[in-house]
This record gives sequence, structure tokens and C-alpha cells, in this order.
Amino acid sequence: MTQVALRAVIKGTGSALPRSRVSNAELANKVDTTDAWITERTGIKFRHIAEPDETTSSLAIEASRKALDAAGMAAGDIDLIILATATPDQTFPASATIVQHALGCNGGVAFDVAAVCSGFLYAFSVAESMIRAGSAHNALVIGAETFSRILDWEDRTTCVLFGDGAGAVVLSGEVGTRGALATKLHADGQHNELLYVDGGPSTTGTVGKLRMKGREVFRHAVTNLTSVLHEVLAATELTPADIDWVVPHQANARIIEATAKKLALDPSKVVLTVDQHANTSAASVPLALDVAVRDGRIKAGDIVVLEAMGGGFTWGASIIRM
Repeated sequence: MTQVALRAVIKGTGSALPRSRVSNAELANKVDTTDAWITERTGIKFRHIAEPDETTSSLAIEASRKALDAAGMAAGDIDLIILATATPDQTFPASATIVQHALGCNGGVAFDVAAVCSGFLYAFSVAESMIRAGSAHNALVIGAETFSRILDWEDRTTCVLFGDGAGAVVLSGEVGTRGALATKLHADGQHNELLYVDGGPSTTGTVGKLRMKGREVFRHAVTNLTSVLHEVLAATELTPADIDWVVPHQANARIIEATAKKLALDPSKVVLTVDQHANTSAASVPLALDVAVRDGRIKAGDIVVLEAMGGGFTWGASIIRM
């Protein structure tokens, strides 16, 4: 008997941002920088910074509730929660379990994934695999970060680049043409010193602060993202012309533009939110996806590419029919 293949279909999206919205001009009052300097090098104009009562899990919970509402599903329908984050509420337990309890869907599977800016794609791939294997039926995949907690606010080359936020999607197994078509993931640990946090439980016993060599990261990002996008296109036998929308990791407008140019992608098909949110790490892709779904750009049936690269280095891309 031929087994019918399941695909993981995005049924709903949601996002959340901290209350505090900080402009480049406001940041320049505290940091040795200017609006012109930040805008020219990154394309960033604003970022959201978490208040003391806002956490990675509280943002994830808000984004998840919105995604569930968009999917027309109840929390009790969810049997898998994967939260991608580099800034969990606690060293343990997983922040995914905090989200699970707050939503009221205890008893299923819940865990965190740490792959920094590529975290959402890693989490998405795991959830997709579990759905196809029959280990889960309905999943919440979340990217959530409070990166402001690990920034060195005296380092103007890094603190201006990041913001806080969360994005979530509800995935369900369905038979048909919709859903994830192909995903490719990679990691290369030799570049640790180019983008890392200088602390951790087993080394310093402290959280640490983010450190980055921006020029080298930029070069690797353009090369790696171009390569992995070629991989997923080849896996699906699609061409750039077949793509309706690209939702890239929102790290730097120049990286996004350079990658699109190398692939001959139409810039009008690229979702750009980095100007409003800055780099929200693992939250970046699902947050941008939710924006484009809710404003009507991304519609059911569209072919959408998600891509990201982060510390590790980790990187990946996925092609989805919405």
C-alpha cells in the first residue's frame, strides 16, 4: 500500500514586539553614534527594546497566541512546541516549557533550539520532520529573543544592530501541494571567534556580552546564503523567477541586497523589515513573515523562501508553498 506523504503546512503566523521603540536619534543620545552612520551601514532606523517586565518567554507567548488565533486553533490542539532562542529566560528549564504552561497545553513535547539567527529555520526543520514522521500533528515553532540583555552598550559597532521581538508559526500535517518543499541547513564551527558571546555557565559562570567582527561576518553571510539558496532551489527544481517572496534574516540591508543581487532576485520580492526592527536574531524570519502575511503581500499558494545565517556559523534556507 502506497503511503501518502504529509507536508508541514503553515496555518497561521503571529509576532510580538516590546513596548519601547527606540530610534537611531534616541540611541545617539546614549551611544557614540549617529542616525546617518547607522542607516548608511545597516539600513536600520528603529529597534524595540524589552522593558524589565518583558522577557523572551512573554514575547513568545504573545506571538504564539496570535499565531493560534490566525490558524483558528486552540492551544490544546498543539502537541509540539519548539522555541528558537539564544536568550532564554533561564539556563534551564527550556523557555518552551514556560510558553507551553502559559498557553495551557501541557503534556506534549516542548524544547528550545539554539542556533542563534538561524534558530527559527533549525526549529522549523525539526518540527517539519516530526510532523512528517507522525510524531506530532500540530506544532508551534517560535523564534524569540531579548538580545538587548546581552549587548555591550558601550560598543557602538554592535549595540546599534540588534533589537528584541518574537515571531511564531503554527504548522500542521496535511496531504497536498502546500507546505515545506525543501530545507537545507549547515554549520561550520571554525568561525566561533567572528560572532559569539563571551560568557556561559561552564566557562565564566556569567551570561556574557555579544562580540562580533562585522566585516568578516558580512563576507561569510553573502557567500553562505547565496550557496544555500542555490541548494534549495535545486532541490525543488525551481528558479529565482518561480519565487514569489523571499523572507530573509533581517541582519543588515546591505547583506540582503547583496544576496538578492547574486541570485538575480527581484528586489521588490524581498521582504525587508530590518529598518523597523533591527536584527532580532532567531525572531527575525518569523517576525518578517508575519508582517508580510498580515499586510497581504504573502498569500495562500505563494512560493516563499526563508533564509538566515547566524553565529556558529549556522545557516540555512527553506522553500514553502503557503
